[in-house]
Amino acid sequence: MSNQLSDRINSLVPSATLEMAAKARELRAEGKDVIGLSLGEPDFNTPDYIKEAAKQAIDDNYNSYTPVDGYVELKDAVITKFNRDNGLTYDRSQIVVSTGAKQALYNVAQACLNQGDEVILPCPYWVSYSDIVKLTGGVPVEVPTSIESDFKMTPERLEAAITPKTKMLWYSSPCNPSGSIYGREELRALADVLQKHPQIVVVSDEIYEHINYGVTQHASMASFEDMYHRTVTVNGVAKAFAMTGWRIGYIGAPSYIARACNKLQGQVTSGANCIAQRAVITALLESPDRVKYMVDEFKNRRKLILSLLNEIEGFECNGPEGAFYVFPDISAFFGKELNGKTITNASDFAMYLLEYANVATVTGDAFGNGNGIRISYAASEEQIREAISRIKAAVT
Repeated sequence: MSNQLSDRINSLVPSATLEMAAKARELRAEGKDVIGLSLGEPDFNTPDYIKEAAKQAIDDNYNSYTPVDGYVELKDAVITKFNRDNGLTYDRSQIVVSTGAKQALYNVAQACLNQGDEVILPCPYWVSYSDIVKLTGGVPVEVPTSIESDFKMTPERLEAAITPKTKMLWYSSPCNPSGSIYGREELRALADVLQKHPQIVVVSDEIYEHINYGVTQHASMASFEDMYHRTVTVNGVAKAFAMTGWRIGYIGAPSYIARACNKLQGQVTSGANCIAQRAVITALLESPDRVKYMVDEFKNRRKLILSLLNEIEGFECNGPEGAFYVFPDISAFFGKELNGKTITNASDFAMYLLEYANVATVTGDAFGNGNGIRISYAASEEQIREAISRIKAAVT
């Protein structure tokens, strides 16, 4: 009885990545051999030194409610991390620890946006950005990019998208789903446009920061002095440390935004899990080099999956420089018939691959770019080879 639910919920679109993962699980339960390349989840175990810190926290009887914005020791670890890795200087009043980076993003949107405020989203963008904005009454403004521009927004496109109602710009670098990275000069060019529009707050999602293959060095928008006081830097431990289920994210932000997020979080979830927080202190204070083995393996898989996909006629790929996804343009298949199925869009294509290749991917429609699909290579080489072989057989 949807009429008893709020308009807000009735208009909300389920997460496409989670929805596809659920469909894959259903098919597996029916006995089908489905290879899941839809979720953004490292297939590694959490490193032992982090698990040991969690065990120690249990033995040390960390079992009480935590401060809403995080343990002081964890906030200090976040401050150390930002300074060491990003050249950013924050104090404790500017740090808020949340139950995952997704909650951090939601907090920021709820704290900053009013009805009708516009938020610029370079496409493709992470699936939840648009609906998080809509839940506030904000208006997502999608800025198309193309494979020719490596799926990066140009200063000209940014300028053209800005209106008197523009309140925020959200982007991720490395990008989910394209793997593209904005270099320092590219960010500076965007910042130069933003200097003409002082009302705009930037949300820089850097959750894939350490999964970088060395082509373009990571850069943070907040590292520019003239952008520091209007940028929220979002990060967490899920991807680089294989800690997706630990649910810890955090922000470094202007104090007034951090205070607002703390105020909101105090009425919603309160503080994040006590044991996970203690483990994350260790994760952040240790050198990022301790998880480089995962990045090296992702780099090998990236090379493999690109070589295999480039053998399939109709697939056009950019060269992702970070994260663990490829976002091939598959629009060449639109209007074609495959095994009696007419492919009209990316959603049709993703469902076709699930049905006829038993491979779960995610439609690009969910990311604001209807010409592609997202394929995760956070899977074994054996699974990658088999999955792409099945895809090739299903489309040729």
